Amino acid sequence: MARRFRGESHHKVDSKGRVSIPAGYRRVLEQCDPDWTKGLNPEFVIVYGDERRNWLDCYTMQAIDELDEQISALPRASKERKLLERLIQGQSLTSSVDETGRIVLPAKLRKKIGLESEAFFISAGDYFQIWNPETYDTQERAKQEAWLDELGPDFDPLILLDQARET
Repeated sequence: MARRFRGESHHKVDSKGRVSIPAGYRRVLEQCDPDWTKGLNPEFVIVYGDERRNWLDCYTMQAIDELDEQISALPRASKERKLLERLIQGQSLTSSVDETGRIVLPAKLRKKIGLESEAFFISAGDYFQIWNPETYDTQERAKQEAWLDELGPDFDPLILLDQARET
């Protein structure tokens, strides 16, 4: 079963907040929604977080269930659990993909991330993000390029996997 999102793309957003999501993302959402069957619309969860976040994280139903389990495993009164409950569970909403492969982003979320006529989708493993394309280019892409510049022209990103195995 494909649990990973792949790729990035730009999509038009209409005046009602409807935007097509990449076809490959739809397949992952279907496969990772335990209640989905052919003819139904797959569900997913949009986490919008607090005012410091200027993007949306979109989790499959399976991935959000895993996060919820991890949050529930924390001590009930801990500040970490309370923070995660508010940021992940409280500041999120369940949505679905319609028959045409579109989602509707509520005005509140579009305003929060400054989304107007175009959305930028980028995969992040078992979830994907939705950004205002200009914000992504000026913030995230610039950070990535600066980091890669620090590492030098001969840097092989796969070496990071070797470092992960060592820990």
